[in-house]
Amino acid sequence: MTLLVTGGTGFIGSAVVRAAIARGMRVVNVDALTYASCTDNLTSVHDNPLYSFVKADIRDRAGLAGVFETYLPTAVMHLAAESHVDRSIDGPSVFVETNVTGTFNLLEAARNHWICQGKPSAFRFLHVSTDEVFGSLGDTGKFSETTAYAPRSPYSATKAASDHLVRAWGETYGLPVLLTNCSNNYGPYHFPEKLIPVVIINALAGHEIPIYGDGQNIRDWLFVEDHADALLTVLTNAKPNHSYNIGGNNEVRNIDLVKAICALLDEKRPKDTPYVDQISFVSDRPGHDARYAIDASRIAADLGWRPSVTLHEGLEQTVQWYLDNEDWWRALLAREGVGTRLGMRDHQEPHRKPTS
Repeated sequence: MTLLVTGGTGFIGSAVVRAAIARGMRVVNVDALTYASCTDNLTSVHDNPLYSFVKADIRDRAGLAGVFETYLPTAVMHLAAESHVDRSIDGPSVFVETNVTGTFNLLEAARNHWICQGKPSAFRFLHVSTDEVFGSLGDTGKFSETTAYAPRSPYSATKAASDHLVRAWGETYGLPVLLTNCSNNYGPYHFPEKLIPVVIINALAGHEIPIYGDGQNIRDWLFVEDHADALLTVLTNAKPNHSYNIGGNNEVRNIDLVKAICALLDEKRPKDTPYVDQISFVSDRPGHDARYAIDASRIAADLGWRPSVTLHEGLEQTVQWYLDNEDWWRALLAREGVGTRLGMRDHQEPHRKPTS
């Protein structure tokens, strides 16, 4: 297999690249190297003969065509996306350009390549999406593959649009597509604008640990290496035109998640006062979804996949990784927008940058 991965220098994409190469796959990483990319995520495979990197933007249709002509992939895994909800509130246009137009360009490049290769039945186009396309849950229920779409942010709306495009290319043109919708990912190499790394970094710096609203929002957390394993399982075993929800079976309130991280830091990097004393509740994000929960029974029944890492295990590994890899995350703190409170619709409030 020659697997073309878009966004392979990002958080989830780099986990997929590392896992795919470990399984003996040839991997072509196509990445525009935007603000959230980090080539150091792939230091372990840079010199591997199975790995190739191409700097290209999925918004560049002609450039994508050249990549397919050069590398002749037998499968595509599409992870490249603008993904930070707060940034989508402040600047939705780039989310439309990348997540919608970029997905269209990639579908067309893949379809033309598939046709030129004689429409091989083994070809797959796997589109990686999010549970946020389903909207917000109440106290009960879970998202299944048949849940109606109800996106509530510019980010989730553009991901929903891209999902619809992928399904349409499968139905209309016969392109062998697959679709996955995952819950919140966490783990090593998580870009330091997302909740868990923000908590760890601010705690270590002695700064306030910001929690939106009252901290009662609930998410299902999926360890990133479990997610990479699930994606490769879907890619290599699922039948075309199927979709799968991928979750970690780890529902927790934001406030409880933050307290668990603080407790781990108390054990691993103790100081005079407990880290929970640094928690500060800040004004909520506009349209902040109350609860996400994934019903992952289909992928378990069809493909035998289940998450292997509990939330406690994953958090312990993640906290330890950030303690051991300060050079990695500190180098990213100067990037545009990191450490600034975004997503306030019409204004920004001060938000201390997590530096030493």
